[in-house]
Amino acid sequence: MSKLSRRTFVSGAGAALAAPFVLPHLASAAGNPKVVVIGGGFGGTSLARYLRRHNPDVAVTLVERDRTFSTCPFSNGVIGGLWQMEQITFGYDAVAAAGVEVIHDTASAIDATAKTVTLAGGDVLPYDYLVVSPGIQFVWDSIEGYGPGAAEIMPHAWQAGPQTMLLRQQIEAMDDGGLVIIGVPKTPFRCPPGPFERASLIANYLHQHKPKSKVVILDSNESFAKQPLFEEAWAKLYPGMVEWVPGSQSGVVMGVDTATMTVSTSFDDFNPAVANIIPAQRAGQIAIDAGLDEGKGFCPIDPVTFQSTVHKDIYVLGDATIAGAMPKSGFSANNQAKVCGAAILAAIAGKEVAPSKLINVCYSFATPDYAFEIADVFEVKDGSLALSFEDNRTTPLEASQDVHKREAEYAHSWYENITAEMFG
Repeated sequence: MSKLSRRTFVSGAGAALAAPFVLPHLASAAGNPKVVVIGGGFGGTSLARYLRRHNPDVAVTLVERDRTFSTCPFSNGVIGGLWQMEQITFGYDAVAAAGVEVIHDTASAIDATAKTVTLAGGDVLPYDYLVVSPGIQFVWDSIEGYGPGAAEIMPHAWQAGPQTMLLRQQIEAMDDGGLVIIGVPKTPFRCPPGPFERASLIANYLHQHKPKSKVVILDSNESFAKQPLFEEAWAKLYPGMVEWVPGSQSGVVMGVDTATMTVSTSFDDFNPAVANIIPAQRAGQIAIDAGLDEGKGFCPIDPVTFQSTVHKDIYVLGDATIAGAMPKSGFSANNQAKVCGAAILAAIAGKEVAPSKLINVCYSFATPDYAFEIADVFEVKDGSLALSFEDNRTTPLEASQDVHKREAEYAHSWYENITAEMFG
């Protein structure tokens, strides 16, 4: 695997999305097993569709609060004025048409002994297997003065939807020469390269419409994903417009004051025109309430099956997990769903499941036709998911514009494929 070229790997990754793991039809000796899935994002919806494709005898119920789902992938393009919210928003009609029972409600409690899920509306759902894919929630007290109310003035936009449009509108309304602050929390958090793509696409908008403006990234960490590629893009496309400040150099956002539009670090105060403050994160509340995180904030899992280490027959996917070296991304959650789905079908059939290799490909845009990627393979090593290879994982530095344009095309192709697989 260490000798696999990045381009060959990416071609294979695209094929894997188009044709998920093939498993023979497995009928349950115990009748129709019930699988309840909590969360209709990249992990939960992918898992529900996977199970129905590969064993129609399984009764699958998807519990999702909202009637539509807006993707975090490509939401930075909405913020940067490149795309509209309708282009990243999907409904669940095709999911239901595929034989999944879709219930729009909130899962309020899990009883792992009785094997039931209680909904906020009062219904109680029995299950044989439960998949918990609740995404993230914010740790509001990680930043002094920041909370749900403050987020209406200094949006996080880290859950796509109204906050996405709020941040876009603020950037469109600011005066030329204004400062945009992006506050980045300590890892782990959803989509590690996301804040830096956001800075790039905001800079793309400002470069065209408000060229005297600036973007400052206050980063609690000392480095970030695809850093050389982002810095190369900023120097080439937006010289002097984007500044990154690491945690050791006053990059940790300690507090905010929305009344005075002040963002404070341990050394400096900033008064931006627009403040995009991304707080620390942990697993969705239902996972915390069920104790699936073991007090760690995110949920440990068996890396072979994604079964919880806390409760048998409960599986955890996506951003809520502790999945070794795998980042918290839509691609990761979709890939994990297929591995988990295979494990559930094997359990139904009374068979063992072998460890799988998982993949994650992450594309980032700097302009609509300038993108780059990181492509990774993960395998189970010493009880955890670890990188299979270290070299040639990213688009090379000093690549031509044609290369970056093709990467942008690959990104669009990936997005169209994965959303069609989930919601089409």
